[in-house]
Amino acid sequence: MFDRYADLDLNPDDEEVQTAELVVTDDVLVKAFALGPGAELSPHEHGDSTNVFHILEGDVTVIQDDSEEVVSAPGVVLHERGVVHGARNETDDSVIFTASLCPLP
Repeated sequence: MFDRYADLDLNPDDEEVQTAELVVTDDVLVKAFALGPGAELSPHEHGDSTNVFHILEGDVTVIQDDSEEVVSAPGVVLHERGVVHGARNETDDSVIFTASLCPLP
């Protein structure tokens, strides 16, 4: 009843991105992502919202503006409003993380 973790394919194919909305309210969105080997969540930005990644499994290359850094689970990454951000899996294993966006635009 309390757990909102979705049925998400935790072993996506190479270059495949699986996603599921876990929480959607008037002021917050939480999505889960599973990135297969070689998959990428393309860089993008949210001008009016803060975005936070919670790395649950694996090692993900996090993109922020012109910088990149590998973050291992467990990890938390803050993307301030208007910062271009994305994620890429450069490993042979799946990467699982959530992204929280608030407030909703």
